[in-house]
Amino acid sequence: MAKHGKKHQNNLKAAPKAAVSVAEAVDFIKAHPGAKFDETVDVYMRLGANLAKGDTPVRGTVKLPHGSGKKVRVIVFAAGTAADQAKAAGADEVGLDDLIAKVKGGWTDFDVAIATTDAMKSVRSVARVLGPRGLMPNPKTGTVTDDPATAVNESKAGKVDFRMDKTGNVSVVAGKRSFDAQKLVENINAVVSAVQAARPAAVKGVFIKSLTVSSTMGVGVPVVLTSDTAI
Repeated sequence: MAKHGKKHQNNLKAAPKAAVSVAEAVDFIKAHPGAKFDETVDVYMRLGANLAKGDTPVRGTVKLPHGSGKKVRVIVFAAGTAADQAKAAGADEVGLDDLIAKVKGGWTDFDVAIATTDAMKSVRSVARVLGPRGLMPNPKTGTVTDDPATAVNESKAGKVDFRMDKTGNVSVVAGKRSFDAQKLVENINAVVSAVQAARPAAVKGVFIKSLTVSSTMGVGVPVVLTSDTAI
């Protein structure tokens, strides 16, 4: 079992023992870094849905008001004019057959994959590579589109995808620890609202059962929820 250092142990002792507001959680994270580098701040949610019980998967996107703070690497599967538009928008890699061959070879050094509608017929051949990594283009997340330029711009600006795992957990990036506290609060609330909006109609009762905010190597801080809304 891995042993945590003295800093982590001290942060753990100082952490709130009961759920607090988003603002209080952010204040704690900013005051108690888990590492010397600029850590990513993540939101973890336990949902009242479970794929093992046949519930509908929960997935979607959220446009963070203040971006994610990450340099997002975007590739676009497209040809012709659409490929030119994607390149002009700042996509890191653009192509079709050549890009598919590169991915088939095991290359997945990117964060977002976008495809035009026509390109999807070919892109499905790499579904086994992209799917398990959460990188497969999907209309529900706006990554299958005939307007690749807009999709590239949104991804670069901080649009983040989220997807529930098999046991009902969701983890979503909400920014960097160096962000202004209010900006982090607004990003976190945007994440919670987006996940709540993706609630399947078939799920009854409490949808977001718990919410925890943490930095990359920091201590998780539980957040108060009222009617599935962070406060």
